[in-house]
Amino acid sequence: MSVASLLRQAEEHLVVDDNGQVVTHSWILPETAEIIYGGISSVLIFFALYKFALPMAKKAMAARTAKIQKELDDSAAAKATADAEAVQIRQAKGDIDGERARLLADADVQVEQLLADGRARLEVEITELHARADAEIAQLAARSGDELRAEITVLTAEATERLVAQHLDASVQNDLVESFIAKVGAS
Repeated sequence: MSVASLLRQAEEHLVVDDNGQVVTHSWILPETAEIIYGGISSVLIFFALYKFALPMAKKAMAARTAKIQKELDDSAAAKATADAEAVQIRQAKGDIDGERARLLADADVQVEQLLADGRARLEVEITELHARADAEIAQLAARSGDELRAEITVLTAEATERLVAQHLDASVQNDLVESFIAKVGAS
């Protein structure tokens, strides 16, 4: 039976009043044919929904539940990881303070060692400079003493010549020269 033939049969059973309104047997219940056709179509629709839509809805709900559960598991794992990292960071922070104190203590020791080495080196250099300065002073004193003696010798010779020239006359000079020549010739 086709849909068109069913519709024709339904139109034949309709009762119409003078105003063109369809008259039914009850003010609340539809006609018997409508109940049968509506019931059959409802059963078919419910069966199709049960057969095709319900498995798809169950599958969609299961997928959604799995997705939500995965997100919950991932967030729990991320929270656990973050908590572990927070603990490590707190421990590292404590270690950083200890490490900083240790490094500062090591630096203080190294600074003291460098200062001590520098002071010792400076003392050695100062001692060497004092020794070199004393040697230069002694050398300058000796050189200036030699220069002073040479100058005194030159001045003494000049003064002696002047004095001899002033107090010796020609006869005494000749006697001195001859006695020198005689001494040289005798030796």
